[in-house]
Amino acid sequence: MTGALDLTVGIVGAGSMGGAIARGLVASGTLEAARVLVADFDAEKRAALSALGMRAFDGAEALLAEGPDVVVLAVKPQVLPGVMEQAAPHVRGRLAISIAAGVPLSALEDAMPGARVVRVMPNLPVQVRSGATALTAGSLATPEDVELARGLFSALGSVAVMREDQLDVAGAVVGTAPAFFSLFVDELTRAAVLRGLPAADARPMVEATMRGCAEQLLNEGVHPREYMERVTSPGGTTAAALRELEPALAEGTFAAVDAALARTRELAGDR
Repeated sequence: MTGALDLTVGIVGAGSMGGAIARGLVASGTLEAARVLVADFDAEKRAALSALGMRAFDGAEALLAEGPDVVVLAVKPQVLPGVMEQAAPHVRGRLAISIAAGVPLSALEDAMPGARVVRVMPNLPVQVRSGATALTAGSLATPEDVELARGLFSALGSVAVMREDQLDVAGAVVGTAPAFFSLFVDELTRAAVLRGLPAADARPMVEATMRGCAEQLLNEGVHPREYMERVTSPGGTTAAALRELEPALAEGTFAAVDAALARTRELAGDR
């Protein structure tokens, strides 16, 4: 998708995700700032987005009354029912995109009859336009709706279209992955400090290494296993370290993803 789109997008919720989506759509040139409408009760968040040329509202009702072509529901799952009740009369026949984890298409469509619903699961790196978003379409969404939603979120990173059961798995993996990566950086830093490095030196070194590895993997398209082999000499220190780390890391990662997926299903069942 190239050039600014001739439509308006209303984003209900300007928190970490909603604000990142709004900024990314404008920064990428996907939408002109004046075509992005945002609603949030927090005056500071509204002011920050208004300063970028977006139109900010203190509530969903005021935003929805403007009749945006696309409505993005970027609020927490526990807040979503009330927002959907407000949105229902306004999104009939329109594209409504939800980012709420654990709220299935069936619940969204029941709460907003006639809306062309799409679910997306973005992750936090959308804030720097390098996120990963999974996308699945509801029963009334058209192929054009899917392509439009894909185009909007492509401004924030990579997008994959999939079935709803796969979207929940993607959410359990890429949605939690930023926390996993952050935890690993923190644990490596703590290990370095425990063995005698000053924290002020250790953390920047670990963070720089993580950044460099990510850039090389992306730029060269090399498989992670092949990349590991580059730094693993037979009988060397890295080989010894991996022998200890890999079994525990694999077991912990699989268990963590299963726990996240189980919680997603609990959230869906609670509705």
